[in-house]
Amino acid sequence: MQEAAEVVEPPPPTPLEIMKAMPGISGPLGFFDPLGYAESATEGKVRFFREAELKHGRVAMLAAVGFLVGEQFHPLWGGNVDVPSYIAFQETPLQPFFFPVVLSMAVFEIFSIFSFENPKDGLWSIKADHVAGDFGFDPLGLKPTDAAELAAMQTKELNNGRLAMIAIAGMVGQELASGAKLF
Repeated sequence: MQEAAEVVEPPPPTPLEIMKAMPGISGPLGFFDPLGYAESATEGKVRFFREAELKHGRVAMLAAVGFLVGEQFHPLWGGNVDVPSYIAFQETPLQPFFFPVVLSMAVFEIFSIFSFENPKDGLWSIKADHVAGDFGFDPLGLKPTDAAELAAMQTKELNNGRLAMIAIAGMVGQELASGAKLF
């Protein structure tokens, strides 16, 4: 009588392997982690880093477009806002609404707390079942159903977000250095 072969499950993937399998790795650099964060991070921390990168990238993409458009096109308040973009908000009658605007944006961050692990299980750690950047909101049905197409779209979004983060930092830096508008 033969004994049943013992089923040996492969070990779970390491955080580094999880990170290398995520969308966002593309040429010419491939996987880029010069400071070695992935080597010492937990799986939840890797997911936290990706969520933070997506949020910052999306905000930077909006900021880069708004920075350029706001300098050239400002139909509100008589169109007489003619200052560099980094101080344009101070030239409008909206300044008293700064804190209500910030508080309204904080609502989204408060709801993102539910994607975190229990603090005793890992500080700054995202749950394994949470998909980074997916808020379940796709009214136009743009999210691809094919896994390969979705990964390609996510890689494009991450790369555009990375570029936008560098771009908005450069635009603000140039205006701060020169004291003049970009265009």
